[in-house]
Amino acid sequence: MESLCKSLGRLVLVFILAIPVVSFAAHVNTRPLTSRSRSKITESASARKRISRLHRRRRQGTQVARRHRRYRERFYTSSYANDITDGDVTDGEDFTVRAAAIDALGNMNGTVVALDPNNGRILAMVNQKLALAAGAQPCSTIKVPVALAAISEGIVTKDTEIRLGRYSSMNMTTALARSNNAYFEALGRKLGFARVHRYSQEFGLGELAGYQIEGEHRGIYPATEIPAKLGGVGKMCSNGGTLYYLQHPETRGEVDDFAPRTKRVLKISDAIPEMTDGLSGATHYGTARHLRLNFSEEEVMGKTGTCSHAGTRFGWFASYVNTDAGDIVIVVFLRGGRPTYGPKAAEIAGRMYRNLYDHSFFTAKAAPPAPATSTVLPEKEVQDKELQ
Repeated sequence: MESLCKSLGRLVLVFILAIPVVSFAAHVNTRPLTSRSRSKITESASARKRISRLHRRRRQGTQVARRHRRYRERFYTSSYANDITDGDVTDGEDFTVRAAAIDALGNMNGTVVALDPNNGRILAMVNQKLALAAGAQPCSTIKVPVALAAISEGIVTKDTEIRLGRYSSMNMTTALARSNNAYFEALGRKLGFARVHRYSQEFGLGELAGYQIEGEHRGIYPATEIPAKLGGVGKMCSNGGTLYYLQHPETRGEVDDFAPRTKRVLKISDAIPEMTDGLSGATHYGTARHLRLNFSEEEVMGKTGTCSHAGTRFGWFASYVNTDAGDIVIVVFLRGGRPTYGPKAAEIAGRMYRNLYDHSFFTAKAAPPAPATSTVLPEKEVQDKELQ
């Protein structure tokens, strides 16, 4: 009995001693020994601006990429063609000029028209079906008549700056060389549609350019023009304002009996020099600079054009060169897909000028017989010819 009481006493003593240990274990602090900093990390103003700028650029880049993917234009016309000279009437053409044009054009889907600016004779017309067909959008080549109209009306000179935006402005020389759309939109608004339309008609757009040329289409200004028509505009710029009827002799006899026919004489001789720096700049540093990859011996003035319609892309280049030995106007028109554009047409023209230069086209020649007197058609006859 006494031993039992001693055992119970020991158990009670152990229990009493264990209570503080259990209580201490129940309140163990589980937090780390090191205290966590409560200070907030802040960015400098410059850092916040930089991050905001990077975020904005990234977002804009994504939007541009999405927009380009969404609106990528598709073309369905080939830029290349075979047998483009089939059906051409060539007996009355200049064989040297025609050979140079065919070699330069190669297998591109297009046409080349070469004119004598001093009488309106078509020296060569490669792919005549396309050259005289219903036509295509004239694209940026229409800026030449707009520029001539604005200078003739005294609205601008070649050095007049037109404001295009808050921080940018441009003069006509640079605008022609770089084919700036915003500049000519502003110039067109200053002129007004009525004056632009009147001058374009005086320059021969929207009417027949040729005299009894079979298969020629009139064109509908400003929607479509034929390559030969733009050759007439280039011819007028080259000779100082005389608009000749284009004539395409079909036999050697017609060449021997050729007589120029004047359509009208425009008072633009003072306006043309204001444009020459811009047209020359196009071939030096502007949209037609690819021409100088092949030809740089003579000063070439010209204007490119690029646009598209209904799955077909168009490339234009109208140009002229005046030398002591001879003058020539060359128009290159291409149609197709992505390989087709204005600078490509200028490159082809450069190859043609190179071919002509290598075959002594621009060297002094023996004086030809005096041409027959130029015929100015009466107004009634002009109208009758245009209605045919």
